[in-house]
Parts: sequence; structure tokens; C-alpha cells
Amino acid sequence: MSRQSRFIYSPDFTRYFFHKEHPFNQQRLILTHELMQSLALISPENVLSPRYATEEELLLIHDQQFIQTVRRQGMEETELPISASYGLGTEDVPIFRNMHEATSLIVGGTLVAVDEVMNARAHHVFNPAGGLHHAFRGRASGFCIYNDCSVAIAYIRKHWNARVLYIDTDAHHGDGVQWAFYDDPNVLTVSLHETGKYLFPGTGNVTERGDGQGYGYSINVPLDAFTEDDSFLEVYQSLIPRIARSFQPDIIVTQNGCDAHTYDPLTHLCCSMRIYQKIPRLAHTLAHELCEGRWVAVGGGGYDIWRVVPRAWTLLWSEMTDQPLTNRPLPEEWLSKWQNYSQVELPTYLFDGENQFPPIPRRKEISEKNRLILEKAALHMPQKI
Repeated sequence: MSRQSRFIYSPDFTRYFFHKEHPFNQQRLILTHELMQSLALISPENVLSPRYATEEELLLIHDQQFIQTVRRQGMEETELPISASYGLGTEDVPIFRNMHEATSLIVGGTLVAVDEVMNARAHHVFNPAGGLHHAFRGRASGFCIYNDCSVAIAYIRKHWNARVLYIDTDAHHGDGVQWAFYDDPNVLTVSLHETGKYLFPGTGNVTERGDGQGYGYSINVPLDAFTEDDSFLEVYQSLIPRIARSFQPDIIVTQNGCDAHTYDPLTHLCCSMRIYQKIPRLAHTLAHELCEGRWVAVGGGGYDIWRVVPRAWTLLWSEMTDQPLTNRPLPEEWLSKWQNYSQVELPTYLFDGENQFPPIPRRKEISEKNRLILEKAALHMPQKI
């Protein structure tokens, strides 16, 4: 295969399944993959199968006792208090059979992506099942059991000693990844998210800047609730190039949660599909400018699986593969198949309409507040090396 972009995919990713009423629904991966196929954006030679992460690889981030506890869930009787102390059996992370295997496959998928990029077999690789950024060393959290982002970064550090720029644009703060590398000056974590005043996990304040040698290598921009496209992109496009050019990474890892969209049922940001073309476009440019193209992208949040996730991640893939898309009708075959399952009316176009959503009354105040937060976030950025 030529050195092109790769897509990590397996129907087995859907085994990461809590229950039918849970908002985290990996059916979105099937929807996304089929939309890409319907638009003729992906072919079999683009697709790579994931593998299972080994215990040794998981131990780069996670405690052995936590891993052993995850292995036991759903396989034998475990005391609920013990499980709950590891964040398991909660409302956010209900227990299901073969939790360990299902999550290890997602982590392994992101490690396959890393191997492809770092061994120069591909410039860019996307694992849409990844992005489980809330899991901690010894605790599951926020729908996440193992943290594929953190394991992948630790894997890069161990095997290539490379400097990693991690950019997280999920509406929820990328807390698990931040704390895993909070004192490491070789990993710069950036998170643009909705303020924790109103949203899980409640962290990601602008004052969380890192510790010890890692001070200044954790950057947070907590955006005001009801932030729209223009303000989101103003912050992102102002901050990210400055950070990247100062840090001079060897590889860029992006977490591409798409729950900042106004349709998302769990968050309060009010963005449209437009940002999901702009976000990866800048990451793509910086990867080629600074990292010889090395870019690993993972999925993340996104809880309107019908109207948002397939379109957003299709736009990401189109950017990774240099197949730019303009607004166009979605394929009739895709719409007619999936409308039968969806409880909401599916959008008929790739992008949202120009005036599809009502303007936010406090737009000016929100935008100004976000500018002030941006100034504070940029105060202690690492200086150019």
C-alpha cells in the first residue's frame, strides 16, 4: 500500500456497548463508515483492522489492579463497592460482559494508528472508536474505561522518545489525558471545551497549567456555554498555531469529539457542522509544517449519532485524505436506509443551513468572554525552543 491515510475500523468496535438507553452508542461508527462509502471517500485499501492492546501496553498508563478488576467485570460476581471504587458499575460506566476485551480493542486500534504513522507507513491515521479521554490511571470515568489517548502518547514516548502535541476539541474537558502528563514537558495537552461550571467533568480551568517541569505544558480554554462557530473558531485558530510552532512537536494527536454541535443532547455549546471542517484543516496544515505529516486522529464524544457524528467525522476523513468537500446532498441510499431507524429527521445535506439555528441573544458577551479566557490561557505558553 502507498503511504496514504488509513482508517482503523472493525464491526467489533460496537462491542463497547453499555445498554440501549446509554448515550454512548458505537452504532455511530457504522453510520459514519457507510456514509464515507456512499460518498466514495474510502476504499478497502484505506482500512486497517485494530488489534488488542496487551497488558504491558495498558500498564504504560493504567494500574495493574484496575486492569484486573476490569477483566473480572461481567465474568464473575464482584462486590459492587469494589467495582464502584474503580468507577465501574456506575450510571456513566455500567458493567457489561467482556469490558476488558472491548476496550482493549479500541486502545489497540489507536496503537495501530501510532505504529503506522511513526513507522512512516502512513502520514495520517484515524481511529473513530478512540478518544476515551476521561479514563484515569486507576479509575473509569465519563463513559471511558481505558484511556486510549493516554496509552498511545505513553507508547510514543517509550518507543520513539517523541514530543507529542495533543489537541482536544471535545466539548468535555480532556481530563484523563491532562493529568496523565501534567508534569511532562514533552507532552503538551491543549483542551478547548465547555466551561466546567455547567458540564462534566467540572475541570479544565484556565489555571490548570501543569506542574513541575510540565508547568506551561497544559493549556485549557473553557468556553462559555452557548458559544457559536465564529467564537469557537476565533479561539482555536488564534491559539493552536502559536502553541504548535512554539512547542515544535514530532507528532500531533487530535481528539475529535463532535459534541460541541448545537444538536448534541449532553452539552450547551451551539456550533454547526462548519467547525468540523475547520478544526482538522488547521491540524492537517500544522502536521505537514512541523511533523513531516505525522498526525493521529481519534474520535471522542458525540451523542447525536444520527445528525451530527457521521457528517462531522466524514469531514475529518475528507481532510485527512485531501478530498475536500463542499455542501452537497447526502446520498439517498444512506438516508433511506438509516431514516428507518432514526427517531429524528435526518439532515439531507452535508453542512447545516446558513441560518438554520436561531442566533444566541448573548452572542457579543459570550464572544468577548471567550477572548478574555483566550488571553489568560496564552499567558504561560511554552516559549519557542
